[in-house]
Amino acid sequence: MNIKRTIHDEGHFRKFLVIVDETKECDRAISYAAYRAAATGGALIMMVAIEPGHFQHWLGVKEIMLAEALEAAQERLAQFKERVEEISNVPSECVVREGKIAEQILALIEEDEDIGILVLAAAVDSKEGPGPLVSSISNQSGKPFPLPVTIVPGNLSDEDIWAIC
Repeated sequence: MNIKRTIHDEGHFRKFLVIVDETKECDRAISYAAYRAAATGGALIMMVAIEPGHFQHWLGVKEIMLAEALEAAQERLAQFKERVEEISNVPSECVVREGKIAEQILALIEEDEDIGILVLAAAVDSKEGPGPLVSSISNQSGKPFPLPVTIVPGNLSDEDIWAIC
């Protein structure tokens, strides 16, 4: 996948893409991306992917569960948007998409030519590696990922993150 980037074109700037989920380490990825965007004149995109496989019930129940998941995603994004505003005044966008997370990440990267880097945080308490999202991105059946990926250790403090940004 060869994707054109417009980061250096006039009127464009680098966007850091962060995937928002329910993991403890998600906050570390958000903090890193916000500090890094502030240090480099970039912006932040926070995305939640609602996977349809979780809602394979009767139609009415499926619609209710999807609406609840959408509301929960928007609330979580609003919380992290506040967190970003505490860190810096970088522009930030919130995106909610339906579909498999890896597919939605690639689709968003393809659609937004200003996205220049994906920021993820590694799980610290997992005995099975850095976490399912990090593993799925790094194991794409030999296909190269189209952008650089920064993996933030999930146990870094804000002070540690600030020091390296």
